[in-house]
Amino acid sequence: MKTVSIVISAYNEEGNIQKLYDELMKHLKTVSNVDFEFIFVNDGSSDQTKNKIEKLIKEDARVKMVNLKRNFGHEIAMTAGMDYATGDAVIFMDSDLQHPPVYIPEMIKRWQKGDEIVLTKRIDNAATSAFYKFCAKSFYTILNLLSDTKIPASMPDFRLIDRKYVDFLKGFNEQDRLFRGLLSWIMPNDKVSIIDFKAPNRFSGQTKYNFIKSLNLAINSITQFSVRPLHLATYLGFVTAFFSVLLGFWVIFEHYIQHNPTPGYATIVCVVGFLGAIQLITLGIIGEYIGKIHMEVKKRPLYMADFVTSKKEKNVRKK
Repeated sequence: MKTVSIVISAYNEEGNIQKLYDELMKHLKTVSNVDFEFIFVNDGSSDQTKNKIEKLIKEDARVKMVNLKRNFGHEIAMTAGMDYATGDAVIFMDSDLQHPPVYIPEMIKRWQKGDEIVLTKRIDNAATSAFYKFCAKSFYTILNLLSDTKIPASMPDFRLIDRKYVDFLKGFNEQDRLFRGLLSWIMPNDKVSIIDFKAPNRFSGQTKYNFIKSLNLAINSITQFSVRPLHLATYLGFVTAFFSVLLGFWVIFEHYIQHNPTPGYATIVCVVGFLGAIQLITLGIIGEYIGKIHMEVKKRPLYMADFVTSKKEKNVRKK
């Protein structure tokens, strides 16, 4: 009998753990000929999330926990769960119940029929405003213009991946990672199975993604999969140089041909300010890539954690 591992990321989700487990038990009863293991990843929570998971471990031997020593972020939390998943397929989901367990039986059904990667597409989200949806759509439009790897919008980290691709993903050792981008790099989304779903409101608590975290995710998403921003900086340099030369010719023409010199203080200020802004933007783009290189070449371990099961607790350090 095959086994499916369900990796669940949790950061300060004490109010959702028990409800999520109950929902999983309710819907997984409809799945036959499959064993399950549930790997909760406690991403350095400061509330009672760890205690809630430990309670489940005592009640159900299939429940395990990767207890990260601090908050390493969502992508690393999923990586940690993947490292300890032993199933023939791995399902990734969040613990806030915005990834509804009701869709898991369909994901497994498609996997059993031969689909090796099953993604989900959020067609509506009750928790987000129209403004947020507009910003998200604009972000993905810009991202895919700048990125060599096309990353579709509204496809969250709620997915099933066959063991073959899980083992392949475990070979990546990037400090900054974006799973949805890595999967698009491995296999275009038009070649995978996709399930549409509607995301309900959070059962408990507040979202952990504020504007700053979302902005950092956007920058990392672009720099991880493309060097086009560097090309853009080069193009901006050539364009501004071209217009600077044209302006120089115009000043010469106006002064010596038309004999109509005009005071240039305002023009000088505008040009200098514009060129200074271009230089700062260019340096910022270069700095983002240099900073990423700086972090990657250190080859630090991705995380440190305890692996907790009903039988034992094992201190581990993973790279």
